[in-house]
Parts: sequence; C-alpha cells; structure tokens
Amino acid sequence: MNPADTVVAAPARLVTVTTEAVNAHPMAFLRQATGGPRGFWARADRWVAHSGAVATLSVNGSASGNRFAAMEAGARDLLDAPNGVDDASGVPNRFYGGFSFRSDHAAVDLWSGFTPALFHLPEFELEGGAGRPARLVARAMVGPDEQEADRALLRLTTRAERLAAGLREYDGSGGCSSDNGQVTVASTRTESERSVWEAAVTDALAAISSGQVSKVVLARTMDVITESRLDPVEVVQHLWEENRGSHVFLFEPADGCPLVGAAPETVATMSRREFHATAVAGTVARGETPEEQAALADRLLASEKDAVEHRIALDDMVARLGPLAHEVHAQPEPHVLTLARIQHLETEIRARVPEESTVLKVLEALHPTPAVCGLPRDDALEFLSRKEPFERGWYSGPVGWFDVEGNGVFAPALRCAVARDHEWRLFAGAGIVAGSDPRLEWEETSIKFEPVLRALAASGAR
Repeated sequence: MNPADTVVAAPARLVTVTTEAVNAHPMAFLRQATGGPRGFWARADRWVAHSGAVATLSVNGSASGNRFAAMEAGARDLLDAPNGVDDASGVPNRFYGGFSFRSDHAAVDLWSGFTPALFHLPEFELEGGAGRPARLVARAMVGPDEQEADRALLRLTTRAERLAAGLREYDGSGGCSSDNGQVTVASTRTESERSVWEAAVTDALAAISSGQVSKVVLARTMDVITESRLDPVEVVQHLWEENRGSHVFLFEPADGCPLVGAAPETVATMSRREFHATAVAGTVARGETPEEQAALADRLLASEKDAVEHRIALDDMVARLGPLAHEVHAQPEPHVLTLARIQHLETEIRARVPEESTVLKVLEALHPTPAVCGLPRDDALEFLSRKEPFERGWYSGPVGWFDVEGNGVFAPALRCAVARDHEWRLFAGAGIVAGSDPRLEWEETSIKFEPVLRALAASGAR
C-alpha cells in the first residue's frame, strides 16, 4: 500500500476527557452535531453516537493493495507511541466507518463521500444503554508543547461539560417529532424493473444449473424522492425503535449524505481474542399473528431450499476462519431469528484467535460472505458486475468500528438506504440457489425494503 493512499489527519498527540452525561439521549446528541461527520450504532438498548473527527483514515478508489491492512496501519501510526494515546484516560479509541462492497468502488453520485474505506476517530462520542448512565468522551489533538497541551485540555474539559449539561435539557424523545410537516414522497418501482430483475434471477438459475456458481445474491433498488429534505436522525431513530433485534446504524461522513440501515447479522465481532459472528440466510415473512409467525417459522426450518442457502453461507465462513482462528465452533443446527417484519435462519459461529489476528484481518478473509455475494466468490462477483444495473457502493459492505487492540464489531450494510438531498436509494437483495422462484424472490426483497420505508414514512414521508 502506498502511504499516499491513506490519509491521516493527525497532529502530534491525542488528549481525552470523559464525563458522565446523565439522561443524555443519543438523538439529541446527533441533532446538535450538524455540519460534520456523525454516526450512530445500536442493537436493542445498547448504543453509541459520535460526531466530528480528530482523525480520518481513508483509501481512495485508485489505491492498490489491501484496504483492510491500510486502515489498521493508519490507526496504529496515529496512536502508537511516542505520538499516541493518552493512557491516563483508560478510554478505548474506536474508529467508526466501513468499507464498500467492492474494493474498486468510486465515490461518486449518491456515494460521493463514501470512499472504499473510510473511518473517523470521533471528536465526541456518547455511549449508553442497558441501564448504565451515558458516558461522554471528548478528544483533541495537541502539539508537543506542554503548556499549550494543558490549555487545550482545559478547553476540551469545558466543552465536554457544557455539552453534557446541554444534553440533559432534552426529554427522552431526543427531540424527535413524529410528523415533521407535509412531505410528499414519490417512489419508482416499475414493472419493467421487475422484469429485468426477474430475468437476472433466471440467468442466475441457469449459471447455477451449469455449475458456474452455487449461489448468487442479487440486489435491486428503490428510489424515494421527497419534496423536502428529511432529517436522517429522525429516520434512524424510527428505524431503531421498530427494529430492536437488528444492528441499526447511521453513518454520515459529511452533511447531507447519510447511510442508514438495520442489518440482521454481524459478519465479525472481536473482543479480547474471542470471535463471534452470525450466518444468516434463508428468509420468510413474520406473519400478522403469533400463530402465523410460528407456522411460517416451522415452514422455514423445513425448507430444503432455504437450508441449502443457509449451509452455503455457513460452511464458507467456517472454512475461511480455519487458517485464522482456533477452536472454531458453529451451532449444529440453525434456529429462526425473528425480526420486526421478517424471519431468517441463523447460526452462531464462535472462535478463539491468536494474538496477531485482529478484527480487520478476519474481516478481510470473510468479506464478501456468501450471504451478500454468492459462491464461489470471484465467479459470483463477476456475475453481479454483469447483471446488477446499479452501483452497490457501501450496500452489503461491512460497517462498524475497530480499535488498535484488534477489537471491533462489523455488520453488513443491509436493509439500508443512502441519501443525497431529497433522494433516498433503498437496497434489498435475495440469495439465489437451485430451486429459487423469481416471483418469490421479488416478494422477499419487497419485505426487506419495509424497515427503511416505514422509517421514512414515520419521519414525514407520505
């Protein structure tokens, strides 16, 4: 990797201040963090929100080499001694962001600002949930002069205390309104698009029948255009409220270009050398009643086609973990993961990794998994390059955070949408294997649009 391909905005030394932020709501925090980078990551009641950037790691589209290694090297260069972390704080320094689906992604049009790899070390970071008081972390880069560093630390402490006090003034809603005015939404979802997509499914089935691939994950898009700009903070709040079992995220590298989503799975979680992930593949609707939900879950468990799709994803992940980890264990049988609108087959994978392995090294081996791409990987990628008439960008790429200790959490950017001004582009995909029905796969992708569509409607889009 050419060092010029990695951009690190980093003066000499990082100082950190922490303070308790009693009753602070993440949406109130995000709403005051306008004009710069911001993000939100949550599952159930645990969450973290961040704003600003004291350092940025980025790989551009013309870069050669390994973008995962470039992010890891950039973070270590920034934080390793002698110009490293203020160890007295005891606060982990997490880099938040993600990777595009393809390494040769170009950051243009709707994806302008989303380079193939992009992470921020936040200026402010608010973490809370699960019955714990929220903690506010504030960071600043300072020069080597000790007196100037002391003055910078004092200014940072004052800013952190003022921000924490201001957040206490908001109520539990985070300032979220259920109706932000009369907003009309027009969406494009024409029959001609359906015919093109179903033709691609038919072509995928032919490629599977001939032995070229065993699985292909085909995606499609839906564009929603609003007469006035929607608040992405409100959109992600509604997404979080209705999808508590999913990994909900907002990443906005610059004002006006948010990526929001609610992924059902994690592709890589690492904590103190312990690895965890979930293989999720095979889908059915949730149903309107508990009885219908149970019947659909039983049908999913009995489906041979869905079992094959799930096994392809699981076996490939386990095989790729083998050279990198010890004691790789997968649950012997899948279970049903029930979410707000949909149900999936899910199998948990756990492993221990050696000290030299990190979440980014494991992520490099796993991405793209058969759950978002297909198998064999290269053949599936080539098929998608010919059959998907749009740029995936960060859709189905891994998003989340990592630190220099090798820890991190990454989920694939699924059930997601990217926005630019008044235009929202939604993405949904379906795994095509032998026995797939183009009509049913279309219906599956329709269900997968619902989380973001419902969040947009709750945010004022009618």
